Amino acid sequence: MSVRSTAIQIAAKAGMLVGALLVFTILLAALPSHRPPVLQALAQESSSPAANAEHGSMSDMNMSDEHVSEKTAVHDMTPGHHDAHSQHMTMTAMREQTPEDIERAKTVVAQLRAGMEKYRDYHAALNDGFRIFLPNIRQPEYHFTSYRNGFLEAFTFDPARPTSLLYRKSSAGYELVGAMYTMPKRASEAQLDSRIPLSVAMWHLHTNLCMPPRAQLRNADWTKFGLKGSIASQDACDAAGGRFRPSIFGWMVHVYPYEDSLDKIFAMHHHMD
Repeated sequence: MSVRSTAIQIAAKAGMLVGALLVFTILLAALPSHRPPVLQALAQESSSPAANAEHGSMSDMNMSDEHVSEKTAVHDMTPGHHDAHSQHMTMTAMREQTPEDIERAKTVVAQLRAGMEKYRDYHAALNDGFRIFLPNIRQPEYHFTSYRNGFLEAFTFDPARPTSLLYRKSSAGYELVGAMYTMPKRASEAQLDSRIPLSVAMWHLHTNLCMPPRAQLRNADWTKFGLKGSIASQDACDAAGGRFRPSIFGWMVHVYPYEDSLDKIFAMHHHMD
């Protein structure tokens, strides 16, 4: 083989490598704003069993902004709290319902039920790569998240492949009650509606987060900062010396396919009898 041919082959392989890296970077940027598995594991290790999400305990000096955001978001996921903290949650407006919307929603529910049936045993979910989101913090529902599914949902929609499975704690471990779909926070209402009709369900996005200065995490006034705080604008956050985030995570919608009516199936939180 000539020197020229060898050089051409090397250049071609180098070009393919650069192209692959570029594609990977673009795909990574398109991911929903969930935390990758490595950081999720770190968050789990740093969470103590004594942590109480309902009281917003965020005094860990070494806690990252993302970890604090996740803990406060768990509080917002608690039934009854999202109304009081609506300034930190953006929800899609309900549209006028059509027969086509209802049929489309029913199709999603049927496909979801079929796809998640094998996960009634939560061990099957763990074996398939779902990871428990903040397992050491008491929650009404535990999100078992597949980062692979979340990645795929940024580009395609398969009702049988949710980003997260929703479980309640039970005497046997965990009881499957629902699922959660996600989309990147840049998604338009038309894109959200194409997946789950906005006349049937409300997608939600956690917004207007003001984090305190890093040096003040231990003694921060959490009545002002965080997803429960009174600060909900860039100007107010700047005035308080905080760090503002217009939104965190991505769009989310919960689905409870074992319920008996669409209003309960697509409720914000599970109806607990």
